[in-house]
Amino acid sequence: MALKFRLTIVQFLEFFIWGSWLISFGNYMSHQGMGDKIGTLFATAGIASFIMPTIVGIIADRWVNAERLFGILHLLGACCLFMASRVTDAAGFNQLYLCMFLNAMVFMPTIGLSYSICYSVMAKNGMDTVREFPPVRVWGTVGFIVAMWVVNLAGWGASPNQLLLAAGTALILALYAFTLPQSPPSRAKKGSSLLSTLGLDALVLLKEKRMAVFFLFAVLLGVCLQITNSYGSTFINSFATDYPGSFAVEYNNIFLSISQISEALFILAIPFFLRRFGIKIVMLMSLGAWMLRFGLFGIGDPGTGMVWLTLSMIIYGMAFDFFNISGSLFIEKETPAKFRASAQGMLMMVTNGLGAILGNYGAEAVINRFVNNAATPDWPAAWFIFAAYALVIAIAFALFFQYKHRRS
Repeated sequence: MALKFRLTIVQFLEFFIWGSWLISFGNYMSHQGMGDKIGTLFATAGIASFIMPTIVGIIADRWVNAERLFGILHLLGACCLFMASRVTDAAGFNQLYLCMFLNAMVFMPTIGLSYSICYSVMAKNGMDTVREFPPVRVWGTVGFIVAMWVVNLAGWGASPNQLLLAAGTALILALYAFTLPQSPPSRAKKGSSLLSTLGLDALVLLKEKRMAVFFLFAVLLGVCLQITNSYGSTFINSFATDYPGSFAVEYNNIFLSISQISEALFILAIPFFLRRFGIKIVMLMSLGAWMLRFGLFGIGDPGTGMVWLTLSMIIYGMAFDFFNISGSLFIEKETPAKFRASAQGMLMMVTNGLGAILGNYGAEAVINRFVNNAATPDWPAAWFIFAAYALVIAIAFALFFQYKHRRS
């Protein structure tokens, strides 16, 4: 019990750091006159997700204990976040970008490392990771939500204090990491190929048409994943003039946290839907949910349209989980055992890496066209374009991804 509690603290703090700024940082940038560069800055997480997990994984496998590397990366992240908090005007965007880019490079791989540490410690102590890890991991989502609430209730949604909160938490987690049970390198086998060493063995799976189509659509669907995280807070705050004092505007982060609460709850529904409908239908449900997520943003407002905004928050759980987690389970089931770890890494690279990069730059272009550079800002037009994109991808996925489900 004490060991599980220690690992729970790791997950809570890991995602508390991210939740301190991820949802509200777009709003902060808008207040600093950087609203037209939100997508550019948020794309740093995609670039980092594409590059760093493999590099850090090799280091942890060959040379450095995972818990020590975890602590070092969070120390560096705390420094980057602190330096970023010092930039408070649009003239310093390049400096802010550099700080947040470096922060992404050291933070994004710690998510996978936090899982590896938990798996290693649990295995060494004879614990069943399949049964014991999910209740530990869910506290990461709780940490993310708590951080969002703290930032909102403290009035830091447009303040650099959100970065200082993240930096302070990263420092605490870094010091805590050095006290964790050891997770020594597993050492790569001699004679391993370069692809194996880089974790890219699963590229051979792309020779199979169905898997190639799946990974292609993973990129296209990955485009959707971070758009509302990047721009949701800015969008809600745009109603401050027309709906002053409304709950959604006053408690921006708390209202948006309904999405994370929904995400935690929809995880529980995935086994039922996968068994009953199979991966193709579940993925189509995810795409349909993304279409609704964006479309409901387009017709909602904090007044009479509050119900539509609230429904958009609720539907987010299905949109996010039914793709991310169901896709991971599909890879686990459909790939040979020797390629599964690499295939899971590839899925992360194409969704949270390549897909997120394309999504952030694409969303920035659309929102600059209809909001930031428009005579009259037109948020609904932007959201409807994103909804139309999700609809087109859903139709294409239905036509081109061939999969016959056999109900368990």
